[in-house]
Amino acid sequence: MDIMTELRNNILGKGIRIVLPEGNDRRVVLAASVLSRSNMVKPIVLGKRDEILATVEEAGGFPLDGCELIDPEDYAGIEEMIAEFVKVRKGKIDEATARELIKDVNYFGTMLVHMELADGLVSGAVHSTGDTIRPALQIIRTKPGITKTFGYFAMLKEAKRRYIFADCAVNPDPSSEDLAEFAVEAAGAARMFNIDPKVALLSFSTHGSAKTPSTEKVAGAVKILDEMDDLNFEYDGELQFDAALVEGVGKLKAPNSPVAGQANVFIFPDLNTGNIGYKIAQRLGGYEAVGPILAGLNKPVNDLSRGCSADDVYNTVVITANQTLGIYDV
Repeated sequence: MDIMTELRNNILGKGIRIVLPEGNDRRVVLAASVLSRSNMVKPIVLGKRDEILATVEEAGGFPLDGCELIDPEDYAGIEEMIAEFVKVRKGKIDEATARELIKDVNYFGTMLVHMELADGLVSGAVHSTGDTIRPALQIIRTKPGITKTFGYFAMLKEAKRRYIFADCAVNPDPSSEDLAEFAVEAAGAARMFNIDPKVALLSFSTHGSAKTPSTEKVAGAVKILDEMDDLNFEYDGELQFDAALVEGVGKLKAPNSPVAGQANVFIFPDLNTGNIGYKIAQRLGGYEAVGPILAGLNKPVNDLSRGCSADDVYNTVVITANQTLGIYDV
């Protein structure tokens, strides 16, 4: 049974509500139709009803039974939502600004999640990453003790070759404190993909073989993890990628490491290396790159590529629904 089958089985029949703000996109409404008919989630599709139905018709016609269609411009609870929006922004916006922003489907959808009228949100088929993430950071915010969200990829090949790569999407130059946070959250993410996390904090150096501000940043993240209580996963750094992955190299370069040669969660030192690394694995290594999946938020919001397929929308919604279960935290 492959991992997506496992993830689908986790959410089947649970009635998890996922907001899809882009109801005028045929990929989104097709995915919503399949998800609702297979009892995976209860999609909440945003947009004008006639435009949503016209999009369905243009795409060949399919049922939207089981989907809730909401027009933000004709929403009965809009005044309550605006008042809550002003409250949650704590004086940073006034009512007039909130009323204008809430016309944006991503802000509207994020408020549905915040007000517990939905469990998660998936957007980005026609919107930029910033358009998707900004409302989440302003309204849902990060978990207690977490200062930054980040984006990871699940790298999948064949049944049991599964890895987590982070951060590959959000933070250009994370600090030692950021890298330690990413390691903790990525370990929890690994469990969602049925990976027993062994976390390697990567560098071009292994255990001090070179000393630069970059390597010392990674070593500093390991020291921060060492000071944390009750971590129930193994980790080590700084490690070169081959020392982290290949058993023989790991034994040679880091013989006393708890993860060298067997790591499956890789924390990259910056966005350059993370983004390049996952694309090399995808394009040269033949791995399926599932993501980016956002971690660290109080409630799940995920961003699609504007070049996504309906299958990509479907899979991202399945993953987002799994994130709502709250059973993968470390």
